[in-house]
Amino acid sequence: MRNTRLYDRHVVRLSPTEAGEDVRQFLQGLVTQDTAAMMPLWAGLLSPQGKALFDFLLWADGKDVLIDCEGTQAEALVRRLSIYRLRRKIAIAIDPACAVFWNADGIGDPRHPNMGERWIGTPAADDVDVSAEYRAHRLALGITEGVAELGSEQSLWLEVNAAELNGVSFNKGCYVGQENTARMNWRQKVNRRLVVVPLEQADLSRQRCAYPELGLSVELRRVDDMKTLKLPEWQRAAIV
Repeated sequence: MRNTRLYDRHVVRLSPTEAGEDVRQFLQGLVTQDTAAMMPLWAGLLSPQGKALFDFLLWADGKDVLIDCEGTQAEALVRRLSIYRLRRKIAIAIDPACAVFWNADGIGDPRHPNMGERWIGTPAADDVDVSAEYRAHRLALGITEGVAELGSEQSLWLEVNAAELNGVSFNKGCYVGQENTARMNWRQKVNRRLVVVPLEQADLSRQRCAYPELGLSVELRRVDDMKTLKLPEWQRAAIV
């Protein structure tokens, strides 16, 4: 198998530096997913108002937790987590000895069964960069991620289809941004959602970003404006 690596992803490692520290417990009060559950998990770190700041995948590595995140946001994520750390004995840093790998065949991504196989491994000089192939595959499924698509403090977590893509637990305790997220779920009313549409159907006033090479536009649309769009089945079922 080729070493098919996502060069635009980095890995942040959280490690206890003293006995008794629990990294999962630390993250439990911060992120949208239940960190006691089996990993990998797709999760978000939100603003107090419930808007997406970062999205990432969480992986278990013994007592450590690895965060598979957007490379351009890795340092900002480390800084944000370090603010929340306070006096806890937890090391938080980008781990250059780890890399994110992906293959379209297989399963493993918690968001959708067709997202392909994903794993954390050791980088090598002969790794093949498949970031562009991964992006095309992901967007073909209607799945958005990263600051360019989700925005930073621009979208509420449920507006980025987090409930449908297994990015939130409604049974865990409190976390940053939980109040608005739980309220939207209780009301069962999400008025706007991120969608991936063909460029010929683009609404520039709603556009977050465009991929001309793929002929696609990522937009935050009102649900009422989505009825005539060609949507993936998982998203169509959410707006019925």
